[in-house]
Amino acid sequence: MGCNQSSNADKKGGRRTTTDPMTKLEIDKRIESIDETLTAKFGGVSVRYAYLSQRGYYPDDALKPNQDSYSVSHNFAGRQTDAFFGVYDGHGRDGDKCAHFVRDNLPTMLTKATTKARDKQQLGSEDQELNKESMQEILTKAHTECNKRMHINQNLDDSLSGTTSISMYLHGNRNRITISNVGDSRAVIGRVANADNKEGAAVPPPGAPSSTLKAFALSRDQTPYRRDERIRCRKTGARVLSLDQIEGLEPIDEDEAERDEKMFLSGGDDGEIVLGEEIDEGGDPPRIWSPHGDYPGTAFTRSVGDAIAEELGVFSVPEILTRELTPEDKIIVLASDGVFEFLTNQSVIDICAKFADPLEACRAVVAESYELWLQYELRTDDITMICIFIDGVDTSGARSTLVSVDSGPRALESLGSGDGEEDELFTEALRPVRMNMSLAKSRALVKSKMSLSIEDVTGVLEEDFDIASLYTEKTDEQKAGIAEAIRASVVFQNITDVQRELMYKVMEPMEVKKGQWIIKQGTVGDRFYIVDEGSFEVRILAEDQEDEDGNGGNRVHVYRGSRENHSHPSFGELALMYSAPRAASIIAQTDGRLWALHRYAFKNITSEQGPRKDAKKILKQIDVFKSFTHDELKDLASYLCEAKYGRGDTIIKEGEDGDSLFIILPGGSCESVRTNDDGTSTTSVLIDDDFFGDEILKGGTQKKYVSTVTATRKSTCWILQKSDVKRVIGSKRKTDTNMA
Repeated sequence: MGCNQSSNADKKGGRRTTTDPMTKLEIDKRIESIDETLTAKFGGVSVRYAYLSQRGYYPDDALKPNQDSYSVSHNFAGRQTDAFFGVYDGHGRDGDKCAHFVRDNLPTMLTKATTKARDKQQLGSEDQELNKESMQEILTKAHTECNKRMHINQNLDDSLSGTTSISMYLHGNRNRITISNVGDSRAVIGRVANADNKEGAAVPPPGAPSSTLKAFALSRDQTPYRRDERIRCRKTGARVLSLDQIEGLEPIDEDEAERDEKMFLSGGDDGEIVLGEEIDEGGDPPRIWSPHGDYPGTAFTRSVGDAIAEELGVFSVPEILTRELTPEDKIIVLASDGVFEFLTNQSVIDICAKFADPLEACRAVVAESYELWLQYELRTDDITMICIFIDGVDTSGARSTLVSVDSGPRALESLGSGDGEEDELFTEALRPVRMNMSLAKSRALVKSKMSLSIEDVTGVLEEDFDIASLYTEKTDEQKAGIAEAIRASVVFQNITDVQRELMYKVMEPMEVKKGQWIIKQGTVGDRFYIVDEGSFEVRILAEDQEDEDGNGGNRVHVYRGSRENHSHPSFGELALMYSAPRAASIIAQTDGRLWALHRYAFKNITSEQGPRKDAKKILKQIDVFKSFTHDELKDLASYLCEAKYGRGDTIIKEGEDGDSLFIILPGGSCESVRTNDDGTSTTSVLIDDDFFGDEILKGGTQKKYVSTVTATRKSTCWILQKSDVKRVIGSKRKTDTNMA
């Protein structure tokens, strides 16, 4: 049986013996991966796969080993058509040992059980398979038996330690997969978005320029967010509370248990927890606690190991899903929960779909996850992922037959003939994606901000910020790179297409030199950065640590950007939302290029939509926009950007080439002077909601302003550029507007 698996920390130097700054080699050693993507064929399923595991950053425990593990087995259970893939996420003091134990024992136990069942039924033919129920029973027994053996193992203590397990048993002879899940690691599949694809229709491969794949969960997170899991654990006497509730910082809902029972019996809302969605915003999820003390505090409801938590319902029985693969299935991801803390299933599939190589997909997803952890937490989790690209599913061959373990050889079924041979996919995994920094991170920033040593390097007041000065048109290639970088970021999750176009326009290009400091820890910055090209190291000074060597502290990560590899990591995201001290220093390892987004520009583009609603009414009054639909006016309003002018500033000048329409916001006042045909001039006063410059949008060849407009007091205007009007119009309508 061919096998690839993660290494043990003590065999490969995974444990550090010093707290000195890490070398580049040590940073690279944090990452363990396959050397290159492997290609394999299991029965009718052709795949390419890769795996990668990155040890977390723990500032208070520099010697902590990677507690994640993984395994891949070919020719599984003696069958060339079968394979087994697994990811194991350990926790607790002996979490790494628990993950290694399951990695080393679960596949072996499953092999023996499967072989025994086949021998019992005398299944010598490759065309005969154990049916769904039999296979799921074997998987359940293998997990629970592995759990029992861990309890009695003398080389580890699993009283308060254990591991999750997410695995896929690939039965290539039937094009079938069986997913087994214990805990909150996850399996996700990316399928062609058009589920009604006709046979033979073209389907985009992984690595296509844009993702047309829709993500579906192959597993459901077993956490206290699920009502059914909460009820099951409470029946053992367990309490379900967050850490803040345990510490008295949040109120306890005494009626929640009764409400859960009623909702569950009535089939209501599939078990989401309302308080959990609120609490987890700060990284404080609901947990399982003993009725006799504040332990064990697990944020999951199933685990292999965790002997004490097992008495509270945290057991090792897996939830299992079985389904057939089809030509529409393109990507499968198995990953530890560190990937999904800040990334949605869809974000993970979207990132993977950008690459033609699953190893590059692994690198991109793990890097994105790690970077989000650094931005929103004081630490990072261990992060592990197996990515499988499905290159082909042969559905033309003869179907295998199914055999039930309990019913004997006479219980043969042809594929799909029995009820329930294929389980339904999930669209949700019932664990909220984190959208905000943790409480610990927030407190650290506040503490840092209160320090007298904090330096504000923003350099400009918001009232003096001129967003229009940042406008530059970007090429399609540049836009694609920026789009890739912000796709998974939580602060860009809800922006509209129009707002995204505006983001492109205000991104500032920055050429940097090796050794240049981009961000200095402790300073109050004002920009978010995207790496277009080059390598940039992350350095962090521990609390109360002096930067005696002037190198920025301990090197904990390296951002590597590459257009060729479609890799565009980002950093400094919190500066878009908070005027807070930087949590780390970023220094260029090489010459490179960055894109920078200013906080004030981001705020301007994503500000409240209320004023824009008023802008729609004004836009409707302008002749060229009177025929526009509600949605088109809404899109136009989304493109409006604020510009501020001081008294005496000339906003536009008669006879100059024009490219923008202006709307005066409340409180502003301007004077417009226009030259008449007879040489005289006409002067008018413009105030709230008046507009000017609209002549450049009208038909004909008019491209110059017909008046000079000067601010007579401090004024703020909305600006709408001609190019943005063209973008909204696109090819959807014909108007008399000349956009040439």
